[in-house]
Amino acid sequence: MPVPSASSAEPNSRRPAPPGLWRDADFRRLWVGQTASQLGEHTSLVVLPLLAVLTLHAGAGELGVLRAVGQAPILLLSLFAGAWVDRWRTRTTMVLTDVGRALALGAVAAAGLFGGLGMSGLLALAFAVGALSVFFDVAYQASLVRLVERDHLVRGNSALEGSRSAAQIGGPALGGALVSLLSAPIAAASSALFFALSFLSIRRIRRAETMPARADEARTADDHGGTYRTTAPRMWRRIHEGLRFVAGDAVLRIVCLASAAFQFSFAAMMTVYLLFLPRELHLSGTVVGLALAAAGPGALLGSLLAARLPSRFGYGTVLVCAATLGDGVFLCVPALHGASAVTVPALLAVGFVFGFGGQLVNVTVMAVRQSVTPDGLQGRAAATITFAGMGLTPLGSLAGGFLAGEWGLRTGLLVTAAGMLLSPVVMALSPLARLGRELPAPHDTPPTAGRTHSPDLTRET
Repeated sequence: MPVPSASSAEPNSRRPAPPGLWRDADFRRLWVGQTASQLGEHTSLVVLPLLAVLTLHAGAGELGVLRAVGQAPILLLSLFAGAWVDRWRTRTTMVLTDVGRALALGAVAAAGLFGGLGMSGLLALAFAVGALSVFFDVAYQASLVRLVERDHLVRGNSALEGSRSAAQIGGPALGGALVSLLSAPIAAASSALFFALSFLSIRRIRRAETMPARADEARTADDHGGTYRTTAPRMWRRIHEGLRFVAGDAVLRIVCLASAAFQFSFAAMMTVYLLFLPRELHLSGTVVGLALAAAGPGALLGSLLAARLPSRFGYGTVLVCAATLGDGVFLCVPALHGASAVTVPALLAVGFVFGFGGQLVNVTVMAVRQSVTPDGLQGRAAATITFAGMGLTPLGSLAGGFLAGEWGLRTGLLVTAAGMLLSPVVMALSPLARLGRELPAPHDTPPTAGRTHSPDLTRET
């Protein structure tokens, strides 16, 4: 599931929008930086587990713990990251997180090359990379809303989500190829270079951002009415506003539930899948990467059709059908046996279908989610949905490692793949399935937000 963006700045605080989105130099810099950062992030998601398996000889349980530790910041830090990003410049946040992740992966590479890397050190560095990625992912989406005019949001989101989806597929493929052709430590160093490229691109964004803290200040008159004092709302109050809005909206509640069901099952399935392909089907790291990369062309096709299918068949119909197709296709994988001449084409087909259905769901859900969320709550709503949806991925990874160890790879893969179908079932039984060809109108801000902020100072900058 995608994550929605933060709120926009006042219209008169931006320069006039250029005739075309791609003619905006600052947007291009954001897109290049975000693409490079996503490639680095998703390359490392495969490089670090393969390093643990091939260099440290980790077993199923240890691999599950490693994936869980890398995903734990989503659960622990998402809400805080959303409130933080709403108060600070997104460019600064993105640049600092790029530097931090480049240094962390550089440390992994150095320790691996000189024989000083242990499982405890790898766990610590994986947590650091995951924590910084949480802040970057919220910040780049908030940055888009502050950077472009509202009528360019759909195209901007489509470009950024297309890059993210491509990185989700191309990153693992590249990571597997680098590990096979070079070594796991060198592959980790290569991932660090992507974050360095992101840093160089994003730091060149010229458009100024007003300090968000100024928009958070609530002004009150003193007893004589002659002067004003300012007070900033506490972090917990801002987090509570996002939680209350999402929990009180029927559409966003279902998005959270469906996302949670998918992310838990997908994390469990991927833990087993990364073991099943090399150990049960005896595939090399390069072939594993290609099997994961097969979703790329499917995601591209899904991106192209996402702008047309909902307006023709309805948003609800597209969501349910695409999720059922994309998630259900993995039920075919446990049945694969025999030579790679048979299994590899089948895995490529599975990846293509999964990428197609998954991207249709991503883009459609993003459009629905942004349409019902007021500007002033975009960042916190994004973080709340990330927390509720992806916060279960560490538990899913642990569950996948447990099932693989207790029931075997083939049975564990079948059970976790079946669990992915919970997400389309949740959507089919909810108001999401009844959405028509038009996006729903924006919903009202919760009353607490109105009482907390002055009406003239509620826009985030």
